[in-house]
Amino acid sequence: MKKYLSAVILFTLLMSGCRTLKPAAESKSTGSGPAENPTVNFSEPGTWLLGYINAGLFSRPPHSDWFVKGFDEYMPVQEVITQLNRIDKEDLSIKIVLGTWCPDSRREVPRFMKIIDLWQFPAGNITFVGVDNSKIAPVGGYDTLQIERVPTFIIMQNKVETGRIIENPVTSLEQDMLNILTRNEK
Repeated sequence: MKKYLSAVILFTLLMSGCRTLKPAAESKSTGSGPAENPTVNFSEPGTWLLGYINAGLFSRPPHSDWFVKGFDEYMPVQEVITQLNRIDKEDLSIKIVLGTWCPDSRREVPRFMKIIDLWQFPAGNITFVGVDNSKIAPVGGYDTLQIERVPTFIIMQNKVETGRIIENPVTSLEQDMLNILTRNEK
């Protein structure tokens, strides 16, 4: 009985932690997520990356279990990457707010980084901010970001927010990014 109760509590925390539950009709099937080491419990605070994060930490255990597999397996639409490559990146920056405890973050961040890699976006123009399961980060000025769900990808041009991708993309990460960056050009 004790194990069952613990499992129910853990499941409830995980399901309510990184996103708002959506009715089944609104949920998208994303296929099976990246395989992870079943011995690592990412809901344990000791595994969380908090505050400003060096992206190199994603390639080290235990995070490499989900990051490397998700990065390697994601295949962005090449036509969209080609269109992204036509956009001047000089004045662009991206802030990625994530929770390493959050399954959505563990699925979407490696995919986003694959797009960034193919787009050859400057690594120095990307800031990673890790949050706890209350979506709080030990970073000055963090509260001004108004983060409600993770991951949140904030795209800025000349240090002014131009758009966000929150939790799950509407179409795909690469298409949503292209839409954000080109909507004012029409």
